[in-house]
Amino acid sequence: MGQFVDFSGLWIPLVTPFQGEGVDVSALSRLVDHLARSPITGFVPCGSTGEAESLSHEEQLAVLDTVLASCRDKPVVMGLAGVRLQDLLRQMNEIVRRPVAGLLISPPQYLRPAQAGIVAHFRALADASPVPVVVYDIPARTGAMLSLETLLTLAEHPNIRALKDCGGDEEKTRALIADGRLAVLAGDDARIFNTACLGGAGAIAAAGHLLPGHFARLVSSARAGRLEEARQLHHMLTPLAHALFAEPNPSVFKAVLARQGWMSDTLRLPHSPASVEAVQRTWAALERAERVRLP
Repeated sequence: MGQFVDFSGLWIPLVTPFQGEGVDVSALSRLVDHLARSPITGFVPCGSTGEAESLSHEEQLAVLDTVLASCRDKPVVMGLAGVRLQDLLRQMNEIVRRPVAGLLISPPQYLRPAQAGIVAHFRALADASPVPVVVYDIPARTGAMLSLETLLTLAEHPNIRALKDCGGDEEKTRALIADGRLAVLAGDDARIFNTACLGGAGAIAAAGHLLPGHFARLVSSARAGRLEEARQLHHMLTPLAHALFAEPNPSVFKAVLARQGWMSDTLRLPHSPASVEAVQRTWAALERAERVRLP
């Protein structure tokens, strides 16, 4: 069930550029082509950084098609989020007609189901998917907590292969890495070093938009045991990661990327633009991090 995908390395959860009322596919194409030239593993469009819940299904497919056309054959894991199972299965059927490497799926938001319901939900989606499933554990957004026992149960499914770990529980992270069945990917950008040193597979890190080579090197050096190099990168990049997430994601990202000329600083309500102070702090952290010379 599902093809083999090596989830190790650095994946970029893409922002979605807007122009007026629509998706700016030209800006997205340029950004993806630029990032694809760096040593990242692949892309994750239509996650929380991509404002997926603010996009129509047609817009989500347009984003996916743009990324696939511009990714230089790097793998693409598509975000799939929602509440109603039948709607998700219908969306999945359209997505997997395209050459996606996997699906990033979070538990249903707002409903706060029991753990047994979450397990049944993921199993139904994984059973139906011809590509591997990456579980997205992000209780701060969904309101659904995935217990260690639930994640270990999901790991039994042959088509559930990886975890984007935004759960904020270091012991749960350690236990899942020790178990070894799921490729554990740091979803909190400031925890890349910790996760990789514990034996995690890598990261799905939005901060990689700005310094993809540095963040990819952080992952590879930590996983390879080059700890002095990894520590140096971690200490220089963590202030940037904190600054980028000081206000609701992706407001600061879009402001900084707009300042670099990649897109307009446009978000959809209920998101609002980042404050001037947050952008200034992030820009200063970026300039400091850029001074790190990679071996």
